[in-house]
This record gives sequence, structure tokens and C-alpha cells, in this order.
Amino acid sequence: MNVQRDGIGAVETMAVAVDLAIFTVRDDTLQVLLIERGKAPFLGRVALPGGYVRAQENLDHAARRELQEETDIRSAGDKSGLHLEQLGSYGDPGRDPRGRVVTVAYLALGPNLPTPVAGTDARHAYWTPVQELLAAPDTLAFDHATILRDAVERARTRLEYTTVAAAFCAEPFSVSDLRRVYEAVWGIALDPSNFRRKVTRAEGFLEATGEQRIPEVGRPAALYRKGEAELLIPPLLRSTNATRPPVAPG
Repeated sequence: MNVQRDGIGAVETMAVAVDLAIFTVRDDTLQVLLIERGKAPFLGRVALPGGYVRAQENLDHAARRELQEETDIRSAGDKSGLHLEQLGSYGDPGRDPRGRVVTVAYLALGPNLPTPVAGTDARHAYWTPVQELLAAPDTLAFDHATILRDAVERARTRLEYTTVAAAFCAEPFSVSDLRRVYEAVWGIALDPSNFRRKVTRAEGFLEATGEQRIPEVGRPAALYRKGEAELLIPPLLRSTNATRPPVAPG
């Protein structure tokens, strides 16, 4: 960490980093990607993937590079279907023992994401259920428990007001597939008939493919792809759709 002087006093130079909260739904459970750190600080502790922003790259490029280098999962631009957006900035002075580091956190959502492959300074990369981490926030290094908690709430809110839930579904998908995404992210049970009525009537949310999935038992399920809408009209609110109380984010 470099120190410069401006004639008044010492000015500490800040480093900029990116961290990623990457979510997928596995076994009807919201899971987040973690790495086991292979370097100090927090050697051997688990953390969200991330790293420093290089001099000649912007924040989005840094996020995509770290995503690939530490986990071998690629982001938007390679047709993987991974949704990536900025979550927020975190800059408490003591968040990193190496010095003053401000991180820009990203939220990533994707369907059927593969088993990650660790690289660079990560010993191991793996998926773990979000609720386990929310119940034991001291598990995570740095201030990543705070970032994770904020990312979970952002994802839950996004599902209320936007069509991003479809980012968790490999196309084509059924309404039941989509409902399981909502239940996994929100941590609540939803009434199947009421859910189907609302999402199929939402403007531009779903586009019927004309195909059906034939199960071994039960009725055929109509298949859909994501429509052109980005906003969910009308919104689908947790508070008015739960059949049991939601799981608290922290």
C-alpha cells in the first residue's frame, strides 16, 4: 500500500477490488459459490470470489476476469446465461488487513451452473446453501457476510419487481420450474395455482414455446422461455404470496 504526501499529511492510496456473490439453484435450494483462500490474509478461510482491479481494466471486466480465474465460470458475453450486475460498494477502513481496500460487489445469477474449478489464489471452489452461511456469518472472511446478506436481499427484491427469476431457469422451462426458483430464493412456499395465474398473466414475462414436457407421472407441462419484458407488471410481492413466513436474510 503506497503512501503519498500532499503537504498537509500522509495520504493513503486506496486499492480497488471486486467481489462476487454468485447464486444458482441446486436441489431446489439457493446456493452461493465460495472459494477457500490459498493466500494470506485469511489463509484457509472461505470467502466470496474476487480480487484487485487491474490498472487497465474497468470494474465489469475485472468482475468477469475474477469469475473465470478463480472459478472457471464465465459470465455474460459468452452466452452462458449468467446475469451479472453491480450490487454496491464496501469501504470500511478495517475490512481488509492488508490496507485500505474498497470493493465493488457484484450479484450474479445463473441456471444449472457447473461445479466450479478453483484457480489462481483459490485452493478450492464449491457451492454451499445460502441459509447455512446466513446462520453462521463468522464463517466468511473479510466483510463477505455483509455482502452476502445484501446480495440475498437484492436477489429477493429483484424477483418481486423484475423478470430476472428466469435467469435461474435453463430454457425451455415450466411454470413449476420457475415457482421452485421463487421458493428457493425467497425461502417461502407458494400456492401453485395462484403462482401460475400471476406469472402467465404478467405482461411479457413468459413466452410459450408450444412444447410440452411429458412426465412419467402426471399431466404434461407447458414449456416457456423468457419474454422481452425486464420489469414484472404487476409485481409479485413476497408479502402477499407466501403460504408460510419467509426465512430472514440474516
